[in-house]
Amino acid sequence: MVRKNSRVPFGTSQITECGGEFRSDDVRKTLEKMNYALVGKTSAVQICLWTKNFLRGKGVCWKEKFYGISCAGCCQMTPAVMWCENQCLHCWRPIEMNLGTELPSVDDPIEILDGIVEARKKLLMGFKGLKGIDMKKFEEAIEPKLYTMSLSGVQTLYLKLGEMFKEIRRRKAVSFLVTNGLNPDVLAGFKSDEFPTQITISTNAPNEKLFNAWHRSTKKDAWKEFNKSLDVLRGLKGKVRRVVRLTLVKVGKEGKFSKMTNMSEENVKEYCDLIKKAEPDFIHIKGFKSVGYARNRMGYDNQPWFDEVKEYALKIEKELVKDGYKIAGEDERSCVVMLAKKGVKLRIERV
Repeated sequence: MVRKNSRVPFGTSQITECGGEFRSDDVRKTLEKMNYALVGKTSAVQICLWTKNFLRGKGVCWKEKFYGISCAGCCQMTPAVMWCENQCLHCWRPIEMNLGTELPSVDDPIEILDGIVEARKKLLMGFKGLKGIDMKKFEEAIEPKLYTMSLSGVQTLYLKLGEMFKEIRRRKAVSFLVTNGLNPDVLAGFKSDEFPTQITISTNAPNEKLFNAWHRSTKKDAWKEFNKSLDVLRGLKGKVRRVVRLTLVKVGKEGKFSKMTNMSEENVKEYCDLIKKAEPDFIHIKGFKSVGYARNRMGYDNQPWFDEVKEYALKIEKELVKDGYKIAGEDERSCVVMLAKKGVKLRIERV
């Protein structure tokens, strides 16, 4: 019998979720259809859209534009591909198939990274013979230079995350952690040599009522835990680069939750209060995209235009100008605006 919130791995015959049943093979097939390469019991990697664009000579991603990190070697991965506490309305992943919050296995971090690198190479090989691929750029892309843990699931559920970041640094690569902020003890528990290069906390709802409706978390006291993570982030000043990320959704007409928005006028001050609590180095303000599984919940008319995101970012900037924040970068293609705190270095030098 499977315990609630503790699901079985991909290889077993079936799992139980929310009173219903589906085969774990269905999860595997769904992820592979999305071009995920599965590694070990819980990890996965996928080739980022901007890595593909780079190989085709169609530009670079906002990470490279803002921070100087080449998107060619960006390894978009996760050690917890289908495990998450939330079912966020705007998430493009197949969250309806989440496997709970307890990983069935804690694979060795070195073995995971080795497997991720090899799996990523195999995925990239499919581009080698395509017309228009720059072979010099292809060779540049083969070896990961940045491990971005944002692919799917919640990375902080993986119990050897600090060891993994330590190993990434040993490999002289950069690491980004994106988290929902529901495991503050993990963020507070990193040893001095276990921090990633940059931590991002997703801050998609500015108050408790909207937070609960938006994230639909299975975790008790989720709002309280999230706020603890903001406090932890403030205390990590000087130890790691810190980011608060907003994903804005406007009122629409098409989807099941189309009338919900997290970018009202009154939300501006609420966001700024949370940002002041965390005192991050950077603020990312992004526009929602109705892609993947998010299309079942919110429509294309929930997507804010870049001008609307920029206007909202200017309102955030106005509220935080006395705290030293100003707009330091923007990328219309990715519909994102970045605010940076005065004196913070933008460019990331490889370790």
